[in-house]
Amino acid sequence: MPIATSAVAHVRLTVTDIDASRRFYDSVFGWPVYAELPPNADAATREQLSFLFGGVIYNIGDNLIGLRPTGTGAFDEDRVGLDHLAFVLPSLDALEQAAAHLDSLGIEHEPIKDIGVAYILEFRDPDNIALELTARK
Repeated sequence: MPIATSAVAHVRLTVTDIDASRRFYDSVFGWPVYAELPPNADAATREQLSFLFGGVIYNIGDNLIGLRPTGTGAFDEDRVGLDHLAFVLPSLDALEQAAAHLDSLGIEHEPIKDIGVAYILEFRDPDNIALELTARK
């Protein structure tokens, strides 16, 4: 019998520079932090939160997005693994506002595209991970 799931619980992205990635994701999305290692954590807390690997987990509604520093490598959507990560916006107007926000931050992005079933806005994070905002029609 197939495993019945109802949603994606979390996605964790590996990044080379956690500080640069945090600045990017904080400024672009402003998600609340779900879990991170406090700077003055004691040994027991460090052990309990060792699964973070020095990264952070953001809460985006019913889902979690994590960043884990690796220090090496480069993203390539043409290798096995992640192609891109897309986030839902409620409307074309919200997508246009998102493009203006990216412009205000100096973040390069593609023009908004009509792909038939939805509109999409593509851009990349500091590690070149392909990100997309989408508004379904």
